[in-house]
Amino acid sequence: MWPPRWRANGSTSVALAVQQVAREKGRIDIVSGAAATELTGSQCSPTGFHWTYDTYGLTNGTTNAIIDRGGKDWAFITADYAFGHSLQDEATRFILARGGRVLGAANAPLGTNDFSAFLVSAQATGAKVVALANAGTDTINSIKQAAEFGLPKSGITLAGLLVSITNIHALGLPTTQGLIFTESYYWDRDEPSRAFGHRFLARHGAMPTMQQAGVYSGTLHYLKAVRAAGTDESLAVAAKMRDLPIEDFMSAKAYAREDGRVVRDLYILQAKTPAESTGEWDLMKILRTIPGEQAFRPLAQSECRLVVK
Repeated sequence: MWPPRWRANGSTSVALAVQQVAREKGRIDIVSGAAATELTGSQCSPTGFHWTYDTYGLTNGTTNAIIDRGGKDWAFITADYAFGHSLQDEATRFILARGGRVLGAANAPLGTNDFSAFLVSAQATGAKVVALANAGTDTINSIKQAAEFGLPKSGITLAGLLVSITNIHALGLPTTQGLIFTESYYWDRDEPSRAFGHRFLARHGAMPTMQQAGVYSGTLHYLKAVRAAGTDESLAVAAKMRDLPIEDFMSAKAYAREDGRVVRDLYILQAKTPAESTGEWDLMKILRTIPGEQAFRPLAQSECRLVVK
């Protein structure tokens, strides 16, 4: 059953399907876990919002941060479905634009348990950066096995194109130390983010991922918009969601564009060394902040039919 006027959802294929149904049914659609830029591009909706991140923002942040540190030669291990290929394609554009090179790419079926052949293939290219264009269990397995094969010790930088704090926690810092990736929320960024993180930890036994933080933030903003609009009628609420600034534990001066993309700061994170960590969830450090206007695809490049050009 649909909630009265809104729905939050996760994976890319599901999110695209749900956004289509939400558009037809006149419902607010808030996407936190999915990454496809099509959600605010060719498949945009007047009642759809892409809240937490997308493949453009994730790859923009991570590739440029690593190239700034001298990582010009790349190889990919890519999950062999639309999401993985989207990450690789977006990252490749940024790498080439900065004068970098892509020396190889290996497509790993979703749910692969043994990444040894893919890791050996990536290492054999001579690349100094191996990008993991995958997520979830695939990311955990590929990082773990990269450490077992000694890639980081050989001087290869691992670039995680979608990494969560729970991945780092599950693998441990001896395995993940030095990994660079991009997030839109980290619990230890400032006092509001810490307060939310500790409330979440007390209830769920783990610090929140950016996806979980995004669901809470999006829901909170929806409720504020309903109150401000004086109605739960979807088009009126969607307009108010775009009018109101997004200010909460996750967001500093964020806002929703007409194509539904929420423009927010992103953070380049690096997994700490065991010696740097002071506690169970003290796992990452913020290397730098990317202002929202620089993090996401410019509105002028949007394929969304709602954008006036």
